[in-house]
Amino acid sequence: MSIFPQAISSDVNSKSTEIDLPFYRKFGRTDLTVSCLGLGGGGGISSEDTLYAFDQGMNYFFYSTDLHHSTYSSMSNGLQQLCKRGSSVRDKVVLATVTYIKSPEAIVAILFDQFKELGIDYIDVFFWGWVGRNDKQSINDCLQLSPSLRGCNSDYQKIVEEMFGASELMKKMGIVRYIGASFHDINLAKECLHSPLLDVVMVRSNVTHRYAQSQIFNQLNPDDPQRPGIVNFKSTSCSSGLLWDAPVNLPAGCWIPKAPDLYRYCLSQNSMDVCLTGLQNRAQIDAAIAGVKKGKLTPAEINYLNLYGDLYNNPWKIIGVSQENLIYRD
Repeated sequence: MSIFPQAISSDVNSKSTEIDLPFYRKFGRTDLTVSCLGLGGGGGISSEDTLYAFDQGMNYFFYSTDLHHSTYSSMSNGLQQLCKRGSSVRDKVVLATVTYIKSPEAIVAILFDQFKELGIDYIDVFFWGWVGRNDKQSINDCLQLSPSLRGCNSDYQKIVEEMFGASELMKKMGIVRYIGASFHDINLAKECLHSPLLDVVMVRSNVTHRYAQSQIFNQLNPDDPQRPGIVNFKSTSCSSGLLWDAPVNLPAGCWIPKAPDLYRYCLSQNSMDVCLTGLQNRAQIDAAIAGVKKGKLTPAEINYLNLYGDLYNNPWKIIGVSQENLIYRD
């Protein structure tokens, strides 16, 4: 067992003084402490390696039972061991689940699937997923359910208790502790950023797609105890492919970032709490954690990666770029 899981139960700020990119941080206005690297099932990670990730200190896990279930299900047994009723480590895990069915009428069936598959007492963060530009009314309708879903003694807690039997932990935590939404429309995310019905905001951001930096991240004070928790997704890919594949016209010998560098890029942004990853095996887990231990990227490294990202959209932008803005690495 690494030093990281032990740090979860200690003072969050004590870890912050060690490096400028603390592995654990308070998750916005929630009372959760999260690892800065989150693990989702999109890469098809096995249950064994999911448990390995927890042993190495990752405590934020993201799971889907509908749209991507065939891929995510390979981690389900691992999450069961960590989060099922009676688990001795349940209080050290932050379980985030998602539905892509944006329908208040479907919520009971959605919760049934998640509680049944994972054998859990409660969900830490329940996400409404894939909120796009045409979903304004739908997400507003879904968020109106927040008071009925989150916290103890909620309306839906009573329904789930009847289905699965009440437990002391369920009574204490409720069935859903916090509500999140995963936005594919930055403007809509910005509108919902300070909604009292929404505790966690998840948005896409990477070196090629930087709109969230100005519209979301920089609109927040990272030390504001009332700000929402912030999660980043799609940190290593864009519409044209994987970001560790060099863009056209990148000069020979220039730094080509690997996945851990791209995670650090996202975690170096203002107010960022969790970079969600689709890690596939324990070698990638080790590499990602080793990257975080290096701390934040320097301003020069961030500026270079911004240019690197721009080359995906405009290969000719390299013309006229000063050599001092380039970084050469093996």
